[in-house]
Amino acid sequence: MAAPEGAPALVLAVPGEPSAAVRSLAEELVSIARSELPGLEAAIGFLDGDDTEYVSLTGVLQRAAALRVERYELAIAAGREVAEPEGPAAVVVPLLVGPNAELMARIRQAVADSGAPAELTDVLGPHPLLAEALHVRLSEAGLARADRARLFTVTTAADGIVLATTGGAEAVQAAGITGMLLAARLAVPVMAAALDQEGSVASVAEQLRDAGSAQLAVAPYLVGPELADGLLDDAAKAADCPVAEPLGAYPAVGKLVLSGYMTLLGISPQQQGVPVR
Repeated sequence: MAAPEGAPALVLAVPGEPSAAVRSLAEELVSIARSELPGLEAAIGFLDGDDTEYVSLTGVLQRAAALRVERYELAIAAGREVAEPEGPAAVVVPLLVGPNAELMARIRQAVADSGAPAELTDVLGPHPLLAEALHVRLSEAGLARADRARLFTVTTAADGIVLATTGGAEAVQAAGITGMLLAARLAVPVMAAALDQEGSVASVAEQLRDAGSAQLAVAPYLVGPELADGLLDDAAKAADCPVAEPLGAYPAVGKLVLSGYMTLLGISPQQQGVPVR
């Protein structure tokens, strides 16, 4: 399967404070998407970019629109018979696993400010692939068995998981869906909590302990860039729980980025090579 001719660019909208580490993570996710769909044109736009070292989302979208016009004009100048561009020049995929009204509003505003013809997808979750990614991150931290069907045990395996997210009550509710999938994988109770609500993680941890869980762990239901420095560690310390790493550039996250792009455009393997506009 390859990207249809003339398909819009995929623009990954990255929230949070830009840094070399965040850019590396975003580039890895874009690389995963490209490997899944050869020929895909993709770029990264930072919500808090300065348009010098880190290109802003607005700037990336303006470039995508200008590049499409430039290619059309070059084709006309070369004597080719090509249709005038129409439809979106880019599809913006937010690097968020769950709803976050504040960040999504800022992303929408950046898209509007660009003046570029662009479409915005929904967030990446909830999805079974994210439950898989959470399981892997917990197992990497020694907090869950990599495969509960195996006959060996992990002495530090948690018997209760606090699924920590940001974005308020709506985000906690959405995280609970993926949490149910994770609970089925681990055969332990999983409850979602809000990192950006003071005391939420500690409160949920207490509920799990009251229900009989003795060895808890915090699993960040976050990619990473959207997480404020120190917030996760402070919450885990207050709840007296070990913590796994955020999802980061886990391959499933890159696949979900591409899935959002393809779903919005209606691209499927059966449409290989068919223009989308």
